[in-house]
Amino acid sequence: MTVFAPPENALSDSSTPSAASAAPETLLKTPLHGLHVELGARMVPFAGYSMPVQYPAGLMAEHLHTRQAAGLFDVSHMGQLRLVGADAAAALESLIPVDVIDLPAGKQRYGLLLNDDGGIIDDLMFFNRDYANGGDLFVIVNGACKVGDIAHIQARIGSRCKVIPMPEMALMALQGPQAVTALQRLAPGVEKLVFMTGGQFTVAGCDCFITRSGYTGEDGFEISVPATQADTLARALLAEPEVKPIGLGARNSLRLEAGLCLYGNDIDTTTTPVEASLNWAMQKIRRTGGARAGGFPGADKILAQLADPALLTRKRVGLVALERVPVRDHTELQSTDGAVIGEVTSGLLGPTVNQPVAMGYVKPEFAALGTRVNAMVRGKAVPMEVAAMPFVPARYYRG
Repeated sequence: MTVFAPPENALSDSSTPSAASAAPETLLKTPLHGLHVELGARMVPFAGYSMPVQYPAGLMAEHLHTRQAAGLFDVSHMGQLRLVGADAAAALESLIPVDVIDLPAGKQRYGLLLNDDGGIIDDLMFFNRDYANGGDLFVIVNGACKVGDIAHIQARIGSRCKVIPMPEMALMALQGPQAVTALQRLAPGVEKLVFMTGGQFTVAGCDCFITRSGYTGEDGFEISVPATQADTLARALLAEPEVKPIGLGARNSLRLEAGLCLYGNDIDTTTTPVEASLNWAMQKIRRTGGARAGGFPGADKILAQLADPALLTRKRVGLVALERVPVRDHTELQSTDGAVIGEVTSGLLGPTVNQPVAMGYVKPEFAALGTRVNAMVRGKAVPMEVAAMPFVPARYYRG
């Protein structure tokens, strides 16, 4: 087996340019920083935080363990916030091309925060904790974007609902096919949750809000817990025989195999949801002809692209290399006759699929499955083929 190099883009999130130049003493620490150091993690700057990129077992072992058992990720650098008030759903819906109003209490959904040109400010998850009856919409945004996201949300809808950041909370992800086995010993009943649902649980004496979701393509859970209880919870989870700690490196390779976008690499303020092939995230009710069509930033442009794909100048696709050469982000893509047609945005040698996989943007006429293209790696053409994503079948638990 070819030695797997840690993916460069594990450290190339949009946060990194500023974070990478930050002096170690200026980096923020999550509530689990001491535990990461105790476990021997290699710490790196990420999103302004000192974060574990890998533990002594190494990236490959961590990746495969998550696919086979259960991995525990510290994602406390991500932003958590609450939207409170009877108008919270309608207000959030005015910012994203997603059906928020009809999301039932107890359910979660993926969303895209847009600028006025239809570009993606951030991708996020939101959960209806019965906002209509005194609860809230619980929102999770990317760590690199959270300051800007919260300011944007506050400015746009702060007069319609309360926008309450939650810096007092930590966040963990327990991912893998045995995650439910481990977690249900500590939180009986959690096994009844299905994908994109959640609830309040007590785990090892800690007050947790748990959703059955994640960003690895595996079954698993995301756990919001008071920062003061995070260390206790993490140690309780790591004491379960199925669970090992996992760093940023494996987090990146897992999400790429799952065909999921990394904000700052695969989507940013210059890409629209249609260019990013995220049409599935925009429900029919928000599209032309729907009961609540439009009304979100950039709606005219995005709805026009949905109606007429000929308006697109590029499209995100999955790519598989036909030679055993990893193709990294920012690698130029060419047609087989040498014309520049796009660029790779994420790429690595997939540990599970055991072959180089990538995603990137190409001109629409090269986006069909099976299309042959060339990636220019150090001046040499590496043949690739447009492939379906995910590269590893998703194993979400849907009941």
